[in-house]
Amino acid sequence: MDDDTEAFVLLLLADSSLPTGSFVASAGLESYVAHGFASSAPPLHSATNFIRDSLASYARSALPFVHDAHRVVASLGSRNGTVHDSDIAQAIEHLRTLDDLYESMTLNHVARRASKTQGVALLTLYSKGFSKPSLSQFTTAQDSTQEEKHAAAMLKLVDRYKLAIRREETQGHLPTCWAVLTAALGLSLERSRFLHLFLHARSLLSASVRLNTLGPYAAQQLLLHAVRPLVQAEANNCKALRTGCIDPSPNDFNFDDTVHGPAVTWPLGEILAARHDLQHSRIFNS
Repeated sequence: MDDDTEAFVLLLLADSSLPTGSFVASAGLESYVAHGFASSAPPLHSATNFIRDSLASYARSALPFVHDAHRVVASLGSRNGTVHDSDIAQAIEHLRTLDDLYESMTLNHVARRASKTQGVALLTLYSKGFSKPSLSQFTTAQDSTQEEKHAAAMLKLVDRYKLAIRREETQGHLPTCWAVLTAALGLSLERSRFLHLFLHARSLLSASVRLNTLGPYAAQQLLLHAVRPLVQAEANNCKALRTGCIDPSPNDFNFDDTVHGPAVTWPLGEILAARHDLQHSRIFNS
């Protein structure tokens, strides 16, 4: 993928109007506010502190899955250019393994529910919104037969993975589905990781505006001046993390679960998120 195409895909994925289901989840922020933690500091400081802690924990727990799932999908057809049904079946089996691990390490039911809702929404977005229409006006002379075959293979993978989720054969968690989406679109792993963290931070600010703890101008101010260094720092800190549950790449050596594996680093955030359903009134579903 050339730089212009990748930039265009980034703009598409950063569009806040995409139907990804993120508006139903606050990632524990609503519970954080309801329990009085947001009132201990001025609004800008409180929002920044929550985003920093949430990003650090989410990056450590989710990015290993984004990395491994992206590598699974991106490697399809990379050796000889042809994707067979057996390759797709093996890829889905790897994705199922990643989903099972993420399910087991996500401790509270609220986070699991939100992750699965947003995950399947991303797969639907690809199959209904990003797959190429089979209409003559969308076909150009530059489209090679190999590119069309690869696009068809990606659509088949997404549809079969989504079917497995509906049959409850796998979970379809957000980090795994995000990696499937971005790899199918040809987005690089580095861009996929960074954008995933950015969208997590942006969704927290959007939730803050809906909760009326921040105004829209203050949210944009934080998005411009505070979010980028936080996202960049966590992307750099977690770039070497893996799940360890699929075959390692040639660049992965001496994998240690406690050092290179996924982990939850903010217990308070987990507790508050788990208490979301206990609130008397709620704006968000999770």
